Amino acid sequence: MRFAFFGDVVGRSGREGLAEHLPGLRRQLELEFVIVNAENAAAGFGITESTAKELFEAGADCLTLGNHSWDQKEALTYIVREPRLIRPLNYPALAAAPGRGAQLFETDAGRRILVVNLLGRVFMDALDDPFAAVDKELEACPLGAVADAVVVDIHAEATSEKMAMGHFCDGRASLVVGTHSHVPTADAQVLPGGTAYQTDAGACADYDSVIGNQKEEPLRRFTTRISGGRYKPAEGPATVCGVFVETDPATGLARRIEPIRLGGRLKQTVPAPEPARA
Repeated sequence: MRFAFFGDVVGRSGREGLAEHLPGLRRQLELEFVIVNAENAAAGFGITESTAKELFEAGADCLTLGNHSWDQKEALTYIVREPRLIRPLNYPALAAAPGRGAQLFETDAGRRILVVNLLGRVFMDALDDPFAAVDKELEACPLGAVADAVVVDIHAEATSEKMAMGHFCDGRASLVVGTHSHVPTADAQVLPGGTAYQTDAGACADYDSVIGNQKEEPLRRFTTRISGGRYKPAEGPATVCGVFVETDPATGLARRIEPIRLGGRLKQTVPAPEPARA
């Protein structure tokens, strides 16, 4: 199976960048499934029904969220109606969070892909243990038996927590990829057990910015410690950042992972097209 994962979409610039480049990438890379982290899609904070529809129309098959899942209150009801929208799995049971933290999808080719969204705990919100949560999900929907591919989006601050999650899931997932820090890391690899991994996919955002936000307000807060207003998404051309993964059809484990960076300011990196292998 060939699929792609794209990092946090930030505001209108990120949405427009994805709409511009994703249709061509789907054709060029023969993508069977596309996952997009969209927790910053609506003006940089959360997601709305209209912004989600833009991303689905651009070619996303599934949207994951993160610590800004509920910043737009309509998401609390929209997620109940939209099974393609996935929030973090590890909310406490008492929270009765709406929606789902994992979902098994069927592609047009008839293959099944499990998508899991987790929220880290180091320097983040105090949710339940993401390791215990994903372990239970992977046991219930094992790779190669129930699912033809498994993707885990670990939305976390600490690189160590993301790397630990990659090794924890190694051999049980096709891809473990980090989101949240909005900066693509240079460590795309296939782990010893066959799981593709990258610490952070980066963002679909204008990189003439501070992690996708206009520079003035973050600079003011860092230099004066005084807030002058809300963060606002930067509005220049977005660089679309993500990863491309190809899996072995027999095992669901990764054969290949390569970064994607297209448009905007960052150096362009797009996987060379190769014939699909049986």
